[in-house]
Amino acid sequence: MQVIAPAKINLSHEIETFIAPISLCDEIKIEQRSGKQEIAFRCDDPSVPKGEDNIVVRAANAFFEETKITSGISIVLKKTIPHGAGLGGGSSDAASTLLALNELFETNLPREALAKMAEMIGSDVPFFIFQSAAVCKGRGDLVTPTRLREQLSVLLLKPEFGVPTHWAYSRWRDSREIPGVSYGAQQFTQQSFVNDLERPVFEKFVFLARLKMWLLKQPVVAALMSGSGSTVFAVLRDRADAEYLARRAKLAVDPELWTCVCETR
Repeated sequence: MQVIAPAKINLSHEIETFIAPISLCDEIKIEQRSGKQEIAFRCDDPSVPKGEDNIVVRAANAFFEETKITSGISIVLKKTIPHGAGLGGGSSDAASTLLALNELFETNLPREALAKMAEMIGSDVPFFIFQSAAVCKGRGDLVTPTRLREQLSVLLLKPEFGVPTHWAYSRWRDSREIPGVSYGAQQFTQQSFVNDLERPVFEKFVFLARLKMWLLKQPVVAALMSGSGSTVFAVLRDRADAEYLARRAKLAVDPELWTCVCETR
């Protein structure tokens, strides 16, 4: 069985967060193996943790513990979503693993049961179980699926460094705004784009504030950081040339930027 694990962007991030899956995906191949229960895991990215430290392996263990299934499996993960990017790659991989195992072993667990299982694995994992845009509250465990009013064309831009999620949240309360940087909500087709985590992250990683402000001067609908960063994304106007904007960003801001053109799902 082969499944895709989509990335996400946080369209808004305050007390609650509005998250949308996007077309950027990792790929996961899972096969059942004969013999004792064993999880053989491989990944094409050597920086991804192995064994029990890997969130995909933890998800598989949680599934087997809950269902009492004792079969062995092999998991091959092909990474496309970058680490430390605020795009939820690891959480999506874990959720997609739960969904795939539920189908592979025909356990027919409802999404709500899988989401409950996902709560113990990571804060964004329950969101990805529902395979839909959603409003998430609490630690991300209170998920209300919803529909986007329209599909959005998005340009993702990420520098070489990442931002640790726990660090960003721990600095939120005492952080301050940088003068001259726009933090206010941006409106488009009745959707509000805002991210309260920009305040602590921009205070330390000023480059991300500079990248956002550069994007806001371009012909885009909105620009903000996704989650805790370090990805900043621009919502593009109809017929906008995203590849041209990506090239201009590299020339004007950082030639080493990772960029990706995608759409909300």
